[in-house]
Amino acid sequence: MDINTTDLFKKTPTEHEVHDLIKNRWSPRTFSDQPVSQKELQVLFEAGRWAPSSSNLQPWNIVWGIKGSEAYDRIMNVLVEFNQKWAKNAPVLLLGVVNTKTAKGDDNYHAPHDLGSFSANMALQAQSMGIAFHQMAGLDFEKAKKEFKFPDTYHVATAIAVGYYGGELSNVPDFLQEAETGERSRKKQNDFVFNGDYRETGDVKEE
Repeated sequence: MDINTTDLFKKTPTEHEVHDLIKNRWSPRTFSDQPVSQKELQVLFEAGRWAPSSSNLQPWNIVWGIKGSEAYDRIMNVLVEFNQKWAKNAPVLLLGVVNTKTAKGDDNYHAPHDLGSFSANMALQAQSMGIAFHQMAGLDFEKAKKEFKFPDTYHVATAIAVGYYGGELSNVPDFLQEAETGERSRKKQNDFVFNGDYRETGDVKEE
């Protein structure tokens, strides 16, 4: 089954109007056969490069590989089997890595947040180019760190599948196909936004 252009962006039931780059962005497990070039990747990395970071430490590091390359296969080999089943559809795989220490050797507790900002910048830039991102926690972090020779103070925090929207639904395992076509959902703001102390259920009041 081909996913045609009318199906590329899922329905997103926002309760407040947000920018289309945010509204239309989602994380598919199928990708078009259209390749993503190294030049396009450099645009994405440049977008990430200008993300905010605590004390401007910029603790992020990216490992990348285009399908058919040794680097791609090495990244694929550190993913958990569940993600390997569909990530093989992506023309590009990335690893997001952070240095958990400052230059003085102190713990940088903000490093994962900063990598998140880097990744969000990349994802929105990608969306503007018709390119999809699917970020994954399912990888062997220690194996990946050893495989790509990062020092002990570094943590491989995420893997990312990158490619143009599209592809064939049949390339995704049956048990994941419904997730590819279903409506998106999120918690209500009242569940996580607090104008004061934490409560089991938030109370967001419009002003």
